[in-house]
Amino acid sequence: MKGLLNKKIIAVFFAVVLCIGIIYGCKKDKDEDDTEQVPETPTVEVTTEPAQETPSDDAEEDPNQLEPGMMRSYLSGYPVDEKIGNRRPIAIMLNNLEAAQPMSGISYADVVYEYVVEGGITRLMGLFENYDDLDKIGSVRSCREYFVYTALEFDAIYMHFGQAAYAVDLLARDYVDNLNGLGEAGDTCFYRTTDRQAPHNVYTSAAGIEAGIKKLGYRENHYDGFQGKFRFCDLNEVITNEGGGSAKHIEPDYKINKPWFEYNEETGKYDRYQYGGPQIDDLTGEQLSYDNVIMQYNKWTQLDQKDYLAFDCHSGGIIQYCTKGKFSIGTWRREADSTRDGNFDTAPIRYYDMEGNEIKINNGKTFVCVIQDTALDDIVLE
Repeated sequence: MKGLLNKKIIAVFFAVVLCIGIIYGCKKDKDEDDTEQVPETPTVEVTTEPAQETPSDDAEEDPNQLEPGMMRSYLSGYPVDEKIGNRRPIAIMLNNLEAAQPMSGISYADVVYEYVVEGGITRLMGLFENYDDLDKIGSVRSCREYFVYTALEFDAIYMHFGQAAYAVDLLARDYVDNLNGLGEAGDTCFYRTTDRQAPHNVYTSAAGIEAGIKKLGYRENHYDGFQGKFRFCDLNEVITNEGGGSAKHIEPDYKINKPWFEYNEETGKYDRYQYGGPQIDDLTGEQLSYDNVIMQYNKWTQLDQKDYLAFDCHSGGIIQYCTKGKFSIGTWRREADSTRDGNFDTAPIRYYDMEGNEIKINNGKTFVCVIQDTALDDIVLE
């Protein structure tokens, strides 16, 4: 099935984005007129089912009750030690060129984002919560502006090796804490290996991350009032997307690495492929897999003749939430009332169904493909 079922439904979804008033004001100039009237939107029923049989009991227990000293992770929804869960995650730019495969440590990221950069290649950003035992993460590449806006949603410390000129101003703002391989803490945070040629041989480690944070004096824990980005289901629930469309095979239509996801019936997760085969973590030798795959469609523009891009990470758009082999359709918007110090850039993007209810996602690992909205009709879900 191509796109959002067909072009008629694609038009419907764009109209819904306007109708529910999610456009808060884009950071980029708009060239399109989105006021065309379209038919009524079809609804997709999203249901949940218990993860397992609950024994009968006189007193009903809270399924989210945790042991003392534990909390639910902001990245995965699973119980973690409070010292890990309250610690700011690290958002690391990861080299996704074929010459840099397999990556090291990416399977330890609870959330991964993929965006297109210049030339049709993609770059990944992994959000790491518990990285204490890792001595090799990477290889690490340079910053693009839209990845910074995404890292800010998680109150993350952003880690990169250099940057495009368009990101310099944003990186210099006082609410962006970043560890730059070409900056003051570069030699502290990063090292090069001899097994690959530059620029594919830059890595970081838990020791380097900790030393860099200390050297630059960054806040180590989440700010007071931080609520996280995702809304996870209860620990005894499973989101099934019952009534939604089939999503056992997903192709985001990135042109160079040509990735896809296959739903694994045995594990209940999506296995990740690219460059013609399984995507492997070099540290574990195992294929990457995810409980949730989210297709997030953003407006975009080309900034120059070198094909540098900008994505609108503020105005809102369409999503497809894929889990357990099915997808539901919704919208995304950056929440103006969830900012830190009233700064819209620090507000999280949240996901809503077509009736305006916040979407609950399954506990576990999540992969978000951010896709140019003009590519809607090229996406494969079947």
